[in-house]
Amino acid sequence: MRIYFIRHGETTGDVENRYGGNYDDHLTEKGRRQAEKLAEKFAGEGIAVIYSSPFFRAKETAEILAKKLNCSIVVVPELRERSQYGVLTGMVKSDACERYPSLVEKVKDRLNIIEGAESYEDFSVRIQSSVREIIFDQGRSGIAIVWHGGPMRVLFREVVARQEIGKIADCAFLECEIKKEKWIILRREGISYS
Repeated sequence: MRIYFIRHGETTGDVENRYGGNYDDHLTEKGRRQAEKLAEKFAGEGIAVIYSSPFFRAKETAEILAKKLNCSIVVVPELRERSQYGVLTGMVKSDACERYPSLVEKVKDRLNIIEGAESYEDFSVRIQSSVREIIFDQGRSGIAIVWHGGPMRVLFREVVARQEIGKIADCAFLECEIKKEKWIILRREGISYS
């Protein structure tokens, strides 16, 4: 089975330098162009269905891909980004530094939990379970998952490579093949190792 894991394109929150997480922002025009370019790259790859996070940025990326690839989209709530930032969610980072400096420091460590946030452990279990369900219960070949940087990090850290990754670019992707539950990385673009 071949599967593509794709991060959404550039968002308004990226441009405005906001804390993301479950902040539900949209793609920018640049983000839409990034998704269109990626769709051209994936033409002829045999993607039959795209599973998407419910957040606008992921759904908009998935819609652009699906239109070009002539495939369906399934929205999966469990593929959403981690709600890590509590009261900081959606805040411009410079404002957050002034108003909540101790929380800003605390969220730099993924294992810290602030009020109103999802724990890393719960997030990791949610992501791994949803990916397993999509891959092994659906029994489809040629699938893509459009989601976020946080889930992509869980995938590398806990499932695929057992290592940390560094930067994840807009519309970065990982192409994997799964043979007898063994993950083989075929191609990665826009993803650097730490």
